[in-house]
Amino acid sequence: MAQRPYVVGVIPARYASQRLPAKPLIDLLGKTMIQRVYEQAKQASLLNQVVVATDDKRIADVVKSFGGEVVLTDPQIKSGSDRVAAVAKQIKGDMFVNVQGDEPLIAPEMIDTAVQVVLDDEKALIGTLVKKIEIEQELINPSIVKVVVGSDQYALYFSRSVIPWIRDSTNPLDWLKHHTFYKHIGLYVFRKDFLLKYSAMPESSLEKAERLEQLRILENGFRIKVGITQHDSIPIDTQEDVDRVLGILKRK
Repeated sequence: MAQRPYVVGVIPARYASQRLPAKPLIDLLGKTMIQRVYEQAKQASLLNQVVVATDDKRIADVVKSFGGEVVLTDPQIKSGSDRVAAVAKQIKGDMFVNVQGDEPLIAPEMIDTAVQVVLDDEKALIGTLVKKIEIEQELINPSIVKVVVGSDQYALYFSRSVIPWIRDSTNPLDWLKHHTFYKHIGLYVFRKDFLLKYSAMPESSLEKAERLEQLRILENGFRIKVGITQHDSIPIDTQEDVDRVLGILKRK
C-alpha cells in the first residue's frame, strides 16, 4: 500500500498591509489573528504539519510565543503562494497547502476538502475550493472572486467580474435564479514539484489585470481542480471585516 503524501499547511503572514497594517497581529478576543488561523489549521486531519511563513520578526516572535512553528522568508516575495514555495524549498513535504493568513474563521473541514481533491486525482497538480453564491450582492462585489467550473471539476476561469454573463436577463441581482454561480475560497493545495515550477513563472498579464495570482497557472496552460464546500469564511481586509468577525466570535 502506497504511503500517503506528507502534507504541510503553510500560513503566509506579511506585516505590511495597505489597509490594515500589522494585520496578522490584530487582536480578536484575546488571540491574534495569526494564532486563530494557526489553531484552525492544526485541527485539519489531513495536514501533517503547520507552519507560518512570515517576513517579519515581530510576527515570528508572536507565533513562537503560542507554540507555533514559523519560517522567516524574504520580505521581497510578492504573493502568498510564492511565500509558500519559499517554505517548500526549506522543509520536506509532498504537498503544500496555502492557508490564507487573514481568515481566522476558516473551518478545518475546508482544508481537508481541498487536500482530498488532490489526493483523489493523481493528475491534479493543484486544488482549490469554491462555494455556491447565495447572496445577490456577492455576485456584483469585485472583492468576491467568481469561478466558472467545467463538468470535470476543473476551473475554467476566475474573475472579479460576474461570470458567466446571463445574456437574457438585464438585472444581475436576478441572475441567481437563472444559473448556479460559484465564488472562490482562496485556499490552494500544491504538489511540491508544481509549486516550485509555478513560483518560477513570471507574473502573467491576466494576473496583473485582475490581481489574481491563480490566473498565472491558467495562462501558462495548467489546470486547477476544484472542490465544492458548504462552509464559508470571512477574509479580513478592512476594519468592518474585523468587527464582523468579532461579532461572530462573541456569539460563539
